[in-house]
Amino acid sequence: MDVLLNLRHHLDHGRYSTTCTGARSRTRRDDMSTSGLDKLFHPQSIAVIGASNKKGSVGYILLRNIINAEYSGVVYPVNIKAQSVQGIQAYATIGQVPSKVDLAAIAVPASAVPETMRQCGEAGVSAAVIITAGFKETGAAGKRLEDEVVAIAEQYGIRILGPNCLGYTRPGIGLNVTFAHVVPEGGKVAFLSQSGALGTSVLDWAAANHIGFSAFVSVGSMADVDFGDMIDYFGKDPQTSSIMLYVESITDARKFMSAARRFAKTKPIFVLKSGRTARSALAAASHTGAIAGDDTLYSAVFRRAGIVRGDEITDLFDCTEALSRGSSPHGARLGILTNAGGPGVMATDVLYNLGGELAELSGQTLAALDEALPAFASSANPVDVLGDAGSDRYAIAAQAMMEDPNTDGILAILTPQANSQPTETAKALVEVARTSRKPLLTSFMGEIMVGEALDILRRAHIPVFSTPERAVRAYMNMCQYTRNLSNIYETPADILPEFEADRDAVKDIFRVVAAEGREILTEFEAKQVLEAYRIPTVKTVIATTTEECAKAAEEIGFPVVVKILSNDITHKSDVGGIGLNVRSAAEAAEQFTKITERVKAAVPDADITGVTVQQMSRGGYEVIIGAKKDPTFGPALMFGLGGTGVEIYKDVAVEFPPLNQALAHSMIKNTKVSRLLEGYRGKEGVDMTALEQVLVKVSYLLVDFPEILEMDMNPLQVRADGLCALDARFVIDPKSVRKIAHPGAHLIIPMYPHKYERQLPMGDQNAVIRPIRPEDEPLWAEMIESLSADTSQHRFFSSIDGVTRKMLVEYCHIDYDREIALVAVTQPKGKRRPQMIGVGRLVLDSADSKQGEFSILVRDDYQRKGVGTKLTNALIEVALERHIEEIFGDVMESNAAVSTFAENLGFAVRPGREAHLKTIVMRI
Repeated sequence: MDVLLNLRHHLDHGRYSTTCTGARSRTRRDDMSTSGLDKLFHPQSIAVIGASNKKGSVGYILLRNIINAEYSGVVYPVNIKAQSVQGIQAYATIGQVPSKVDLAAIAVPASAVPETMRQCGEAGVSAAVIITAGFKETGAAGKRLEDEVVAIAEQYGIRILGPNCLGYTRPGIGLNVTFAHVVPEGGKVAFLSQSGALGTSVLDWAAANHIGFSAFVSVGSMADVDFGDMIDYFGKDPQTSSIMLYVESITDARKFMSAARRFAKTKPIFVLKSGRTARSALAAASHTGAIAGDDTLYSAVFRRAGIVRGDEITDLFDCTEALSRGSSPHGARLGILTNAGGPGVMATDVLYNLGGELAELSGQTLAALDEALPAFASSANPVDVLGDAGSDRYAIAAQAMMEDPNTDGILAILTPQANSQPTETAKALVEVARTSRKPLLTSFMGEIMVGEALDILRRAHIPVFSTPERAVRAYMNMCQYTRNLSNIYETPADILPEFEADRDAVKDIFRVVAAEGREILTEFEAKQVLEAYRIPTVKTVIATTTEECAKAAEEIGFPVVVKILSNDITHKSDVGGIGLNVRSAAEAAEQFTKITERVKAAVPDADITGVTVQQMSRGGYEVIIGAKKDPTFGPALMFGLGGTGVEIYKDVAVEFPPLNQALAHSMIKNTKVSRLLEGYRGKEGVDMTALEQVLVKVSYLLVDFPEILEMDMNPLQVRADGLCALDARFVIDPKSVRKIAHPGAHLIIPMYPHKYERQLPMGDQNAVIRPIRPEDEPLWAEMIESLSADTSQHRFFSSIDGVTRKMLVEYCHIDYDREIALVAVTQPKGKRRPQMIGVGRLVLDSADSKQGEFSILVRDDYQRKGVGTKLTNALIEVALERHIEEIFGDVMESNAAVSTFAENLGFAVRPGREAHLKTIVMRI
């Protein structure tokens, strides 16, 4: 009997949801308690250490804010001198507090924080907010002090927010652990800021504009709890529907990416990143190193995670306004409603500049508008209802545009004129907004005449903007969220099904280079590396004398290119180290002499080995593919316009390995040169599949060899009949060549875990068990659609109306740090297509969770053939390898055979939280 276990991810009318019941709820609570974040952000008791009676002091304001927020838990002031603080009994130390404390809010001098933290640990405190400044932001001594605090906290298992932070507030539960002067209203946006000063500005603005937050968190120095932790926490918080970040730097990039990629699928994440200048001006040995600076990499990180990035502080305010009050649009087709032509035109200009669309209204909508509006009004989008429009005219037009299937959102603009009715119009638009899930944005321009109207709109949770341009930018930021997810989770084609690189050949080359104490590979060695990954290169011969150069040119065939060969020369063209279009043996010998003399004059200390001779290749287009290893983000891959102008035009796109075909395709499309490559003005396009294949192969290379610091293929010549690398450059870290590293540890996105692949004996046919891939979408969908009603009911607790795009993304595009889905796939001979015959899934709440939720599904015609047993055993091995302590899943009460099967495998069967369920549990 095969196991059919439910993962408690219920499907409601074919839509994937993460409703949690039974042991799933228990696991989430246990995991958050273990991590300390639940005690941090939802404490039942708080000790304010450094609480004060001195008005205006941090300790005074901190305690006062907790009390005034009507916190429902217990508050204990801790002050070494006072018997009471603000009328509440105080304690000299945390150890004297009569009950166990969940959260310590610390506002004592920096020098006293280590001892305070030690006392908190001995008292059993779970979490701490360290308001105090004076740590690593002050220099080396402060850094040592902070390290001491973190070490003590780790010793006692205390989670820390801060130090040097404003604290946090959660209005929905009456919690304000800050020394801020104002508390926002409750709402659904979690705002996480690395700047306390900016945070107070946002809180002040939010309070004045009736903007609500589910949480505001000043993260401070992030000595412990960082953005990744908080995205994880608020991503699961039912009171939070979207997340806003103000970021100055990211500490643990892999944790950040894992959390953001998980929750950006369902909750929009918007970021404002400061510091667009490079971290340093260090010379780069490759074009990629010179171009892919800090800010470019941050933008690529956010895009890959599905995060929308803003450029200015106004974007942060405007996106908060939009996300806190309305839903995200499903597309970029905007309908604009105005009582003045000029603002409508200005909004249209911004819309087109940002890649949006002016919705083309349907014939039915146009007819309704023509009937309702005056003769001189404009029914075409933007719809101009004229300056004398009252509330009724606005309401009719807005309702018609909302109901039009061609609109994804509406922007209503009002300029106060003699006959305008701002207040009545606002009330009318509120009623229209209640009838649709499409976002309605407003720009009531002015101040005095529209003041009451703005207040009505804000209280009704309708986004309000001072200008139409700001409204359009906010709308397009919300659209970008949808676009990002669409690009990231596009179904990739399997373009390299039989690819196998010669990794041993590359290892040997790197070992030789490292043994010689070199960092830079010769051009000849670099091309050997590319050839080991089956990337076509132009034939290249090394020549160390004029005679060898002439002979090599004759053997290759004219015309040829002669290039300097030196470990000390980075960019050959900069020092006169290239001779093009050489057409005879005599000219080749002459070029050998001229090139070596020019290089010696330009770089006297350079050690010149000789030259390389290669075929002169013409036609097609020149592009660059490069890579750079960043200290924070690991290897980053670059594609763009190549040749000598690469650093001038900087027409490049950046991504992070591992790549698949869809990501490679998106990377190419994000450059201007892609228009040429696809075929422009009648010219033949290039072999795009071959180009995508090379990008994926370079991604494999970067995954396999963390010692690669920089690399370029420039130019890579691409044509309709294929491509060829004309030049290549690699820089490696010699010290890392012989190091044994955990595979993929240098990546910010986990790589496909080949180690879980194994053969699955199936009698007379071949099958394999392996991790699921995005390319498996068609196989997974076909298997799900083949299920009987009983099998579907046992696995999903409901029938499935059809496989949706959202389901494909959730089940096939997984983060291998948080989830392992092992699929059993047949490998038929001949032209028969493979089939997915089963899938086992192990889901963790976070990458370091000790509990995993477990499910097995086997398609009907393969049940009772041992597939479920093999998948179950494989998942248990994964759990062992990852040091998971417990796995569990749900079984329907009616599925007695599966309960028996689970018991035979060593699971304990327990009553579920719902009458129709049982929970099976195995301690590992």
